[in-house]
Parts: sequence; structure tokens; C-alpha cells
Amino acid sequence: MKIFVRRREARWVLAASLLALLGACQRPGSARLFGEPSARPIVIAHRGASGHRPEHTLAAYTLAVEMGADFIEPDLVSTKDGVLVARHENEIGGTTDVAAKFPERRTRKVIDGDTLDGWFTEDFTLAELKTLRAKERLAFRSHAYDGQFAVPTFDEVLALADSLGKARGRAVGVYPETKHPTYHRAIGLPLEPALRRSLKARGLDRRDAPVFIQSFEVGNLKALRAETRVPLVLLLAGPSVPYDRALVGDMRSGTQWVTPEGLREIASFADAIGVNQRMLVGADSSSVPTTMVRDAHAAGLRVHVWTMRSEPAFLAKRYGGDPVAEVREMVRLGVDGIFGDFPDVVVDGVRR
Repeated sequence: MKIFVRRREARWVLAASLLALLGACQRPGSARLFGEPSARPIVIAHRGASGHRPEHTLAAYTLAVEMGADFIEPDLVSTKDGVLVARHENEIGGTTDVAAKFPERRTRKVIDGDTLDGWFTEDFTLAELKTLRAKERLAFRSHAYDGQFAVPTFDEVLALADSLGKARGRAVGVYPETKHPTYHRAIGLPLEPALRRSLKARGLDRRDAPVFIQSFEVGNLKALRAETRVPLVLLLAGPSVPYDRALVGDMRSGTQWVTPEGLREIASFADAIGVNQRMLVGADSSSVPTTMVRDAHAAGLRVHVWTMRSEPAFLAKRYGGDPVAEVREMVRLGVDGIFGDFPDVVVDGVRR
């Protein structure tokens, strides 16, 4: 019995020593940045501090970091000359003053099966886009900063993250989304090569980089899996079918992808799922949380949830008007990362 106890103690000492050695070899803060289940969730500033400043501007990203966000999120679309810029959509009529400056460029296009009227980044050179100024998209948010900020390139966002990280003494993560990758590829402006070049130029094309690449499509993530070591995230919305999968007859919705079988398939080409919070728990007070987080962790996937917004127009009634209560529920459910328009609110909820 004494021999067994001593041997068991020796194994524990050896295990503890190995864990300490591994911890010493990690880059500072890497567990936090990757949002491992044992760490508190990472805070991801959705389009920057987009509840406080016009989305996808350097000002919105800077404020998000000042509020304590771990990651900033640039959605990426392409210019006519192949430069990646940060816009939520390639249609920019609602987020810039393009209508006033280029009224003749208004056109109609079909994007992922939807017919849209407006102004599109792929019809403008970077020089032309740089003459535009961003504005707040939502009528009920402040418009005090409209017209003040330019449309940033992805390289400018990376440079800002690097600068802000050095200033605060820990890395600022970057969480780019490839927007409409099938569409961009079809018009001869694929997003992925430029994305990889920008990451590689800054030494961020590595497994432990403070970067996640996300997409609502499956095919480009599978291609990226063979081309980059950066962690990848499949975005899912309950009733929606990934556009590229629908093109080949695979009509599985987001809800069908998060079955145990579907999660195991996702784990073959991605490292995490990004899901709408209503896929975890319903909007009313009687809703019972799903087992999605537990099932995803069992498949080896992290779970990042979107999007925490503080206004009554977005906040589910189960939280009684308290946006921090929503964040705290996501923490209790075990998510590994939380997207929010108001990073200060998410930071508050996570720290509590």
C-alpha cells in the first residue's frame, strides 16, 4: 500500500512538473487568448466597440482595447484592386457617405442569392475608398462621430493591434471574418491569399498566434486548413444553411451542424464554432439551455457566442433589461469566447 501511494505521488509530481514546464514554454497569455475551457471566456469586440463608435473603424477598435477586449473583429471584403478592407458587408451604402460622394456608382448585384441595390467595395479602388468616411449604421445609436473616420485596410488593423498590444503589455488578438468568400472568388478577388499574406508578413501565420479566422462557409475553411496554421472558426446561425454547401445540395442548417455527429465533422477542419446565443438558450425565462457547449467540447471544439448587444431591440426578455445578466449566463454555460458590440459590458459580465 505504501509503495502504491508513493508511486502515485511520484506520478502526480511528474505530471505537475511537466505542466509547469509546458506553462513556462507558452507565450504569455496564450491560454487566455485561445479561450481554453479552463480559462475565463475571451472578450471579442464585435466590429470594434461598435455600440459606441461607427463600426469597423480604427477608433472603434482602439476604444474596444481600452475597454479591455482581448480580440478585435474586422470583417474583410475586397477593393477593386485586391486590397482587403474592414467592412461588415461589401455593400457600403449604409456605413459610409458613398452615396453623397459617388452617386453614379449605385448598382444592383446578386450576393449569395440575394439581390441588393447599393454601392460595393469591389467597384472602388482603395484610393477611392479612402476618400469616404464611416457613419453609424443603426438609427437608434449615436451619430455624433459620423463623417470622422476612414475605412481601414486589414493591414492597418493589424498594425493598430500590434501597437495597442505593445502599449498595454499583452497581445491584442485579431479575429478576421472572410465575407462572402464564394462570391469574391467568383469575381476574381479571392480573400484568402491576401489574408494569408498579411498575416505572414507580421509573423502571425502560426498555431499560437493571437488570431482566429472565421467564416460562414465550409469550403474556404477546408482550403485554409491546408494553407495556414491559424485556428479556424465555422460560424453558424440556427436556421441558415452555409451558402457554399447549399450550392452543392447540402442543406444542413446551423442547428443540424451542431449535433454530436456534425460537430465531429466540423472538428476535422476547424477549431471552434461561432454560434448565435439563441442556439444555446431561448429568449424567454422558461427556456432550458441546450447541450451544445458540452457536445462541442467533447468534439474538441471551442464555442464562441455572438452577439451581445445592450439595447432593448436586441436583448432577450429573459434578462429583464440587464445586458450583464446575458453575459453572465453565457459564462455559466461554459462558452470560450463572447462577441459584443459593447466590450465594456462584456468585460464587466465576464469579470463578475
